[in-house]
Amino acid sequence: MHADANSSLRLMLTMSMAGLVSGLILVGVHLWTAPRIAQNRKAALERAIYHVLPGAESYQAFAVGDVDSDAAAFLGLDAKGQSVGFALAGEGAGYMDTIRLLFGYDPERALVVGMQVLESKETPGLGDKIIFDPDFLRNFEALAVDPDILLVKKGAKTQAHEVNGITGATISSRAVVKILNQSLEQWRPRLAAPVERSSGPFKTARSTVLREEAKGEQP
Repeated sequence: MHADANSSLRLMLTMSMAGLVSGLILVGVHLWTAPRIAQNRKAALERAIYHVLPGAESYQAFAVGDVDSDAAAFLGLDAKGQSVGFALAGEGAGYMDTIRLLFGYDPERALVVGMQVLESKETPGLGDKIIFDPDFLRNFEALAVDPDILLVKKGAKTQAHEVNGITGATISSRAVVKILNQSLEQWRPRLAAPVERSSGPFKTARSTVLREEAKGEQP
């Protein structure tokens, strides 16, 4: 019995040490990779801002009114410092998991002018077409938001506020449209008034980031 007890004790100590070492390794890997991951996400976001806001040469991030502190509107500026619209973040449930996206919005024309999916785990070959399908992405180059954006079957679009869905990926397509409508419902009242950079509901959250600076940050 004494030998069995010693064997059990040694086994427990060995397992404990293995768990401790494994835990330390995981913590070390996290601490080593976290800054790189954050940098990559920042660079990807900046590239997406310029992608969804044609004509933008710089941008400024703003916290707006009582919107959640994690939310921000990115004001795109052309070479003369004039507004070309806002890049707005949105997220919602897709078919497989949460879809995170960024879209450009021109409040003066009430148009979505670009959209890019930032994160998605939709089904490869079907739902993931929301990321790269050129026909689907063209829906968001000049998409009216009045009345609400509406998903229709591929090829059935006749109105400026309609989006041609992706055949075989209706749920993912509908999720993108729902995210846009929900995000616009939140942001439009706050973006309706002319932008006042030093007063009003807008508070500067960071300095201007130039397009060339963003291009230089690679993942």
